[in-house]
Amino acid sequence: KTAKPGQRLGSGGDDIPRVPYEFTPKHVHIKGALAAARTNNPKRESSGCQFYIVTGKKYTSEQLNTMKQRAAQTNTDWEGMEYTEDQVKAYAELGGTPFLDNNYTVFGTVIQGIEVADAIQQAKTVADRPTEDISMKIKAKKMSKKKISKKYNYIFPS
Repeated sequence: KTAKPGQRLGSGGDDIPRVPYEFTPKHVHIKGALAAARTNNPKRESSGCQFYIVTGKKYTSEQLNTMKQRAAQTNTDWEGMEYTEDQVKAYAELGGTPFLDNNYTVFGTVIQGIEVADAIQQAKTVADRPTEDISMKIKAKKMSKKKISKKYNYIFPS
């Protein structure tokens, strides 16, 4: 928010308490997911001030299975990880970043304005920072699923 142009980003927040690791298989890195960044700390606690919006690419069910099998050989975090039919369909139709599943906490979903994240993803960068600053306004609201579905015509995965 207050960074100077060209200043390296993504390493602040050490003075803010971390958020406990809260992975659940219901919340995976499908396009539009809001997730918490973190350092490589042993408790896998998330940053209290940094987040990311998932864009990613599309994956077939075969690609997801292959990725899962490879990850399970080297990463015990993937043990027991099973995608639902809806999640497999979402990765195929919307895309995402399944290699982050069960490693980073997903805490929300973009239900309106994902095109802004798509535009940011296309920006020219140096060291993962856009060469021209892109600002955005974010408003988080707590709403019931029924109200979200009605207001934004959003269908929640089962």
